[in-house]
Amino acid sequence: MTDFPTSRLNRRAFLATGVSILATPAISQQIAGSEEDGQIVRRNASSFRALDWQPYFDNLRGGAILVDITSRALHYWDESQSIYKLYPTSVPLSEDLTRRGRTKVVLKDPEPDWRPTPAMKVRNPDWPDYMPPGPDNPLGIRALHLTWAYYRIHGTHDTRKIGRKSSNGCIGLYNEHITELYDLASVGTQVLLI
Repeated sequence: MTDFPTSRLNRRAFLATGVSILATPAISQQIAGSEEDGQIVRRNASSFRALDWQPYFDNLRGGAILVDITSRALHYWDESQSIYKLYPTSVPLSEDLTRRGRTKVVLKDPEPDWRPTPAMKVRNPDWPDYMPPGPDNPLGIRALHLTWAYYRIHGTHDTRKIGRKSSNGCIGLYNEHITELYDLASVGTQVLLI
C-alpha cells in the first residue's frame, strides 16, 4: 500500500472545492434565468421542446411553421411529415410589437434589403432610411415575408439576439437556420404565431 502525502490530497481537495464554489453562481444563474421586464425568465432545455403539429394546424398542405413567442422557438413541419425542424428565435421586444395569429409566407426574399418602418423611425430617428442586402443588413441573408405588413421571419447577423426579446416585431433566426428554413418553406406555407 502506498501512502500519499496528506498535504497533496488536501491541496487537491481545496482546489476542487474552490472551483465548485466559484462555478455555483454561474450554474444557478443558468437554471434561474434572467430578469426581463421585471419578470424572471427561465431558460432551460424543458421550455425548448419538440411539439406535435395537430393541436395547431388542420393539415400540413404546403408545410407549416409555428412560432411560440413564449419559448422563443420556431417549429417547421413539411407536408409529408418526414421533416421536422426546431429553431431558437428572437422575438419582439414588447407585447405591443407582437403579432399573434394565422398568416402565411407570401414572398421568399433571397437577398433582403431593409427599410425601417415609420414607427421604428420615430423610436430611432438616427437609423438609416435604407440598407441594401449584405452582411450588416438587419434582416440577415434570407427573409420570408408574411401577409402582415412589415412582418418577416428572417436571419440576423447579430447572434446575441437569438433567444431574447430583441426584435421590432419580426422573428429572427441564425443565418444558417433561416437558410435551411428558406429552402424548406414555400410561398403559401401556413404560419401561426402563438
